[in-house]
Amino acid sequence: MDSQCIKEYVSVNLDVDQNGVVHPRFIRWTNGQIFRIDKLKYKCRAASSKVSGGGIRYTVMIHGKETFLFSEGNKWFVEAKKGAQ
Repeated sequence: MDSQCIKEYVSVNLDVDQNGVVHPRFIRWTNGQIFRIDKLKYKCRAASSKVSGGGIRYTVMIHGKETFLFSEGNKWFVEAKKGAQ
């Protein structure tokens, strides 16, 4: 585990298409800050290498940077840098 990261649960706005496929669109931090997901690059089942947990891992682009967004049951989380909230 990466001691510089924490598991941060976030709110996610998403679309579900006619086939039931989930498309995350926005991430909202607990402080209300909103990040638009520019592109969904990849989706797979995976565990986090930086914090505990896993599920469906979405590789997304936000402001030109690649990051992971995880769907863990009914919750969503990111691997946040400590103090980044």
